[in-house]
Amino acid sequence: MNYTSEMEKALQASHQMGYAEYCRNLDNRMQVEKKRQEEYNQCKQLLAEIDSNLFK
Repeated sequence: MNYTSEMEKALQASHQMGYAEYCRNLDNRMQVEKKRQEEYNQCKQLLAEIDSNLFK
């Protein structure tokens, strides 16, 4: 995968680290991926709540 400047900016804005630092340190990578998973689960839960309220 080619890493673009937009991806670098997004990683920097979301996680306060660049791609090189993300790749270099496993602890940083695990921290980023854990945060991404938590955000994904929160969004999934919110969508489920919205869907259940729409079809009542």
